[in-house]
Amino acid sequence: MTDRSALDAVSPLDGRYARYTEPLVPYASEAALMRARIEVEVEYLCALADLEAVPLTLDDGTRDVLRNRYREFSGTDAEAIKRLETEGWAGYDATNHDVKAVEYFLREHTAEAIHPWIHFGLTSEDVNNLAQRLLLGPAVTEVLVPRLRDVRDALADLAREHRDLPMLARTHGQPATPTTFGKEMAVYAARLARALGRIKTAERELSGKLAGASGTYAAHHAAYPDVDWRAFSESFVGSLGLEHTPLATQVNPCDDMAALFDALRAVNAVILDLNLDCWLYVSRRYLGQEAVAGETGSSTMPHKVNPIDFENGEGNCSKANSDLRFLGDYVTNSRLQRDLSDSTVKRNIGSALAHCLIGYEKTARGLGTVVPRADVMAEDLAANPEVIGEAVQTVLRREGRTDAYEQVKALSRGQRASLADFRELFDELDVEESVREELHALTPADYTGLGEELVDDDLAAELAAFEAPPAEDRRD
Repeated sequence: MTDRSALDAVSPLDGRYARYTEPLVPYASEAALMRARIEVEVEYLCALADLEAVPLTLDDGTRDVLRNRYREFSGTDAEAIKRLETEGWAGYDATNHDVKAVEYFLREHTAEAIHPWIHFGLTSEDVNNLAQRLLLGPAVTEVLVPRLRDVRDALADLAREHRDLPMLARTHGQPATPTTFGKEMAVYAARLARALGRIKTAERELSGKLAGASGTYAAHHAAYPDVDWRAFSESFVGSLGLEHTPLATQVNPCDDMAALFDALRAVNAVILDLNLDCWLYVSRRYLGQEAVAGETGSSTMPHKVNPIDFENGEGNCSKANSDLRFLGDYVTNSRLQRDLSDSTVKRNIGSALAHCLIGYEKTARGLGTVVPRADVMAEDLAANPEVIGEAVQTVLRREGRTDAYEQVKALSRGQRASLADFRELFDELDVEESVREELHALTPADYTGLGEELVDDDLAAELAAFEAPPAEDRRD
């Protein structure tokens, strides 16, 4: 709660990269968590009022006023809650407890008759686990997923536009069977589509608990033993758009969060692989980069246009995956029924998501500034004619030549072989003239198999099968 300059920020997420992470503020900031806690407390109050056994009446007007506490939550409200926690406010001493501060804040904005029912029978983790998921789900679906779709779509556009652009492929770093640049981009587009599908599934399976201090509904049952509190909990959690966790300790076991973190790590693994390949394509001059006017590529070498976006995307996705792995491992463990260490760890979920977002932004920017260089790719293919060796030996095998592999190996392994060398071999072969003509027609640029068809047909099918539509209102 300070007015420090971004240049004074301890983390680059709120300093150097603040303009990129701004979309996550409504979901990952402390104020956002305060607002989500109020939403849980208010909706819980309304649900209690719907129980016949509970002598709490809330008319529609009162419910609207209560809901406006989180719908119109302001910076002033956040400041008040923070003061309640740290220094005291409105006659309350400092709580040194963030959830209790929210309870007292609501007392200050509701009629006295409502006060006994605020946080009735709840433990802090009943509120926290629901609030955190109300923020995590939309942060992923409304901020991260759209940017991932931008990357996927940019890859699909590159694939379609350059589906027939021949390019030397490399396996083990060595010249290998030719491919097309479009097909290589299609591979990444399809991988991202599949990974987005896994994120969609994990986000939909976020689940919440509301069962009291050690998961037994003890306080609720003591107050109203005739109420079916298990059914109430399931209905309430479902009304928030979450699946219900019926068996828990004080804490939600968090296996659902870990699954979502794993899904994000899988996406980031694809992005990392993409950034590495694009960096290599730039270094081999297969990809040219559009220079930005006024931008400096190197402090000492004026000619350079560095692949900084791919490097930045790589670094941020790597950092994100380190954080996500740690989070997934940590939040699924608790000492007996509860310890507080998970609380401070969960406050760093936003940092992991922020590194994801920066990584996606930088990758998208990198893809938007590269241009495939057909001339360089053609030169490289022409300089490595031995890559047709696979085709030659496969055609000869078809013709019954059991020594086909060995003949091509003797000609080309560990040494440079020209097209003329291959054609000399073809002329010496004891094969039908039609086969000889077939072999003579082989060139590296034409030996790209079904690359075009894979882009035109299979990519479209992959994108359709794993498309994750825009997030819908979780309450629908």
